[in-house]
Amino acid sequence: MKKYIQPLLPVLTLYIVLLGAGLSIPGLWQPIAFIMFYVVLGQALNMFLGMTGYVDFGYVAFLGLGAYGMALAFSLFTDDGLGSGIIVVGFLMAVIFSILLSMAVGAIALRLRGAYFAIATIGVSEGFKYLIEGARLWGGSEGIIISSQLRDSFGSEMANYLSTFASDILIFAIGILAAILTVYTLHTRAGYALMALREDEDAAKVMGVNVTKYKVMAFGMSAVFAGLIGASAWTLKLTYVFPEDVFNIIYTVEAIVIVMLGGAGTLAGPVVGGLIYGILRYYLATVLPGFQLLVVAPLLVLIVTVFPDGVVGYIKRKLKGSRFSKYVI
Repeated sequence: MKKYIQPLLPVLTLYIVLLGAGLSIPGLWQPIAFIMFYVVLGQALNMFLGMTGYVDFGYVAFLGLGAYGMALAFSLFTDDGLGSGIIVVGFLMAVIFSILLSMAVGAIALRLRGAYFAIATIGVSEGFKYLIEGARLWGGSEGIIISSQLRDSFGSEMANYLSTFASDILIFAIGILAAILTVYTLHTRAGYALMALREDEDAAKVMGVNVTKYKVMAFGMSAVFAGLIGASAWTLKLTYVFPEDVFNIIYTVEAIVIVMLGGAGTLAGPVVGGLIYGILRYYLATVLPGFQLLVVAPLLVLIVTVFPDGVVGYIKRKLKGSRFSKYVI
């Protein structure tokens, strides 16, 4: 049991500190919620990119479908008297949509490797966006707005509470669940198989590892968490879904940067990477509005140059063999 709990302690401690600071310091909740979105987004992608080494440029499609799953639940079932159960239905739809897409894309794209896989997935998010807009599916380019359905289901006060606070708490919960699942996976046969696959896929095949099975498993897990993020951090918080916004490929690029910045394949890597990236994005946007990306980009290049294995990867290497190594995996 210690092998699961010990590496979780730094991550859970950090979450508790962030949550406590956000609740106790006036004006800090929204910045922390903003940063946590990037932390959890990095955690979700790390389940696939970090464990397999495959770069999925269509990753934002899962976030988008999760957002649509929650929005469709409110659009279709508001009048059915489900009460708070409608949120459960929304999360279920987000998970189902994400799994179905991961199976469809994975069945084809996961047969490819390297740049071929990246090219095959890069059109997924754009393809879905144009499908929704062109076929006028789920409201087409006008999207889905659920603010009135949210008020009808919960009342104005509770609807405001859901969009301004509860949706952010759900992001913390998703982050904790992602951390637990990641540390569990890393200590199971599946985790060892994925590490072998990441290091040398051909050698893993020769050793009898069913690489396709484990790639699909990691792809599906990562997709489900992206869907949950979309349902809570997008639909419940913003109360609308527009395809032009929710399928923006910039979220994929940011998630990749976060994972590589913190340390791909490590438990705390995306957490640290998300913290660094989220803090830079938020506070530089406040100090240098319109110029923050010009400052963020060279800072990230500098950090990645100094820590080529990521910040946590560097720390993990330095602590190897010490009594603290069990806390960093």
